[in-house]
Amino acid sequence: MILVTGATGNVGRHVTSQLAEAGLEVRALVRDPGRARLPERVEVVRGDLTAPETLEPALKGVESVFLLWPAFTADHASEVVAAVAEHARRVVYLSANVPDGPPTHYHEIERLIRHSGLGWTFLRPGGFATNTLGWADQIRQGVVRWPYGQAARSLIHERDIAAVAVHVLTSAGHNGATYVLTGPEQLTQAEQVRVIGEAVGREARWEELPADVAREQLVAAWGDPGFVDSALKAWAGFVTAPEPVTDTVERLLGRPALTLGDWARDHASDFS
Repeated sequence: MILVTGATGNVGRHVTSQLAEAGLEVRALVRDPGRARLPERVEVVRGDLTAPETLEPALKGVESVFLLWPAFTADHASEVVAAVAEHARRVVYLSANVPDGPPTHYHEIERLIRHSGLGWTFLRPGGFATNTLGWADQIRQGVVRWPYGQAARSLIHERDIAAVAVHVLTSAGHNGATYVLTGPEQLTQAEQVRVIGEAVGREARWEELPADVAREQLVAAWGDPGFVDSALKAWAGFVTAPEPVTDTVERLLGRPALTLGDWARDHASDFS
């Protein structure tokens, strides 16, 4: 039995459905089973990682866990990891390829897992292609006004992250491995807009927005000046130090990683 947390999210939904399609026993941990809309053969169990006392029914009889942490802090993570270690033998944790700097919740959860006695594999994806959905309204209007058009990233399709997770969960030789996952190409943000527009049949162009104007708009929209400043700093960094491309997806799956164009075609309805 494999337990999938975050089973209704962008990555977890694909992990759950791919495991089910392979005929494996899958249990999904969800907050609201009535709204899960998962494949029929998936066992859906109510629970919440931020409330560790709710996890016992979901963990009973489980051998492996796909762990996707739902918060930006590590609150309750020690209790959750301990509960997983009581029942399961291994965990595949969806971490992140975060830059060097102050410790994050990703680092803390990795540390807890390393010291838990569980067999583990860490998946560290870079930029998610799904984050470009934040431009959907502007792409529909034909112009994306955003800062740092020359910031280059190697965005990854969430379906590839899920496929790697399923491969690791269902095959040997990954214990103690850390996999950095990216898409197959480096594209600047301006190029990303062009590629998405071409893939979904909409002409879309980039218009550079000064960083100070962007900061004002993003603080008003997101409400967290610290998070906005962190995002702007990251984008600025990708101008001079583009996000690298790895061959991990192709090496593990035996096929090339999906491109941003592939992702956009899969999500064409989101831009219509």
